[in-house]
This record gives sequence, C-alpha cells and structure tokens, in this order.
Amino acid sequence: MPNLNKIAVVIPYFNASKHIVNVLNKLPDLVTKVYVVDDCSAQQLPEAALTAFKAVEYIKNPKNLGVGGATKAGFLKAIEDQMDIVIKVDADDQMDTTYIKKLIEPLINNEASYAKGNRFRDFKALKKMPFFRKMGNLGLSFLTKAATGYWNNFDPTNGFFSIKTETLKRLDFSEISNRYYFETSLISQLYFQDAVIKDVPMPAIYGEEKSSMQVWKMPFVFLPKLLKTYINRLFKSYFVYDFNISSVYILLGTPLFLFGLIYGIYNWWFYSSQDLFAPTGTIMFVTLTIIVGFQLLLQAVHYDIMKAPKAK
Repeated sequence: MPNLNKIAVVIPYFNASKHIVNVLNKLPDLVTKVYVVDDCSAQQLPEAALTAFKAVEYIKNPKNLGVGGATKAGFLKAIEDQMDIVIKVDADDQMDTTYIKKLIEPLINNEASYAKGNRFRDFKALKKMPFFRKMGNLGLSFLTKAATGYWNNFDPTNGFFSIKTETLKRLDFSEISNRYYFETSLISQLYFQDAVIKDVPMPAIYGEEKSSMQVWKMPFVFLPKLLKTYINRLFKSYFVYDFNISSVYILLGTPLFLFGLIYGIYNWWFYSSQDLFAPTGTIMFVTLTIIVGFQLLLQAVHYDIMKAPKAK
C-alpha cells in the first residue's frame, strides 16, 4: 500500500521510560511523524527516544491532564501540521504496531473515519485475557454501545485507534474527557458527525505494566458517565437534531412504562398491607400499561440500532 498520506502517531507519555524507546523503534516506515506528549511524567523521557524514529517531536504538557488530555494535545499539533491521519499508540508497549497498516486502510479507502482495535474478534487472544478484565470489558462494551449509539462496534475502550484529521477538526474537544473516559467520550462525539467506525481484529498484549484503574472501581467511574452520555445522545438525536418515529416511541413508552411500574408497586404494597386481593381491573390496567410501554421502548431501541452509523 503506497503511503500517499501524511500519517502521524500520537504517544501520550507517562512513567513509561522502560518501554518508550522500544515502542518508537517498532513503528513502521509508513508513519510520517511522531508526537510524544509528556504528561508531566515523573520519569524523564530517555534521550534515545528523540532519535529512535525518523521524525519525533516532543511536547510537554504544562500540567498533568491524563491520557485523554495528552492525546488531545497531540491531535491539535497534528491538525496544525496538516496531517491526514492520526494514530494513537500507548507508551507501555502493549500494542502491536504491525497492525497500524490495518488500522489506516479503512480510512485511506474511505470505508470509515475511525478505525480501532477489537480484542474480542480473536478467540485465542480472548482466552488469554485475564478473566476479570474480560468480564469487565464485555459488560462495559455493551453499556457503551447503548450510550454512544454504535451498536455494531465492540471493545470501545480499546485505545489503539486511527482517525482522519478532517474528522478531528469537526469535534468539540471540550466534550472529550481527559482521563479514563477518553475513548468512550471520543466515540460519543463521533456519533453526532455520523462517522463510520471500523473494528480491526487484533490480539491483546499484556506486559509488566498494570493499569492504575482497579477493576472494582470501574462501575463507579463509568456508569454515571455512561448514563449522562446516553441521556445526552437520546435528547440531541431524537429531540434536537431530529424528531422521528423513535421520538414518539420514547415520549409515549417512557411515561407508560414508569407509570405502570410505579402504580403497580404502590397497589401491590397497599393491598398486601391490607391483606386484600387487588381488583382484577387494577391488575389488568397495570399490566397493560407496563406491556405497552415496554413494547414501545423496545421499538425505540430497535430503531436506534438500525440508525447506528454504518458504511454506505
């Protein structure tokens, strides 16, 4: 594949002095430039890193912003330098950079605006993934599908991705998280640009480095943010930017289902506390509102799945 595009790699650097030189040495020749963004790392960047690749530019953040903040700093520099494609690679040497060619192919061929790794398409790699990380990623991936609207994509928290610079220019960086929620918030912003995302199967690599995010903390960190993302997307997609049949399903289904559920619980408590049987009419009314509301919400979900951005 001839390299007719200016391709940049952004590497957020934080306490990875043991690995950064090796990461740079393994980058393929098709990469035009590398931006190493020092996010106020306690470990100084080795001098060898600046000459480990043909074109390395060192950027130092004025304060620690997190992986997302560091990556966004690299994005802005790539836009300024008029790069065509930007690839995000971590500094801990847990990404197989031989897959960079596969990551940029969908973008060069105009099949997608964003391509990312998917560790769940490789069954052998999936078996090697630590159990708790696997379960956490599976659950988180499903919730992220609903929150972002990208129902056809998986492994959304995978930080090994490529994106067109022209797509980056249209994004509101202030809406993209600086820390652990970075990849998910980036994808959620891509949805409003109707950007197509391509999954690239690749194995997961686990080295000596351990994530600073503990598994038990993940629900407390991600669930509130995912709920906010979900509500924000539904409101903008179905009541601000557009109003369609799914908007009607949501408007009718939500109050019907909630009314039936709350009214049903109240009646169950009231009549059980009085040691009485609830009237048949009350039971039928509660059942009907719950069923109709639930069916309308299911139709809204089905419409949302079909609406997910996909290649034309």
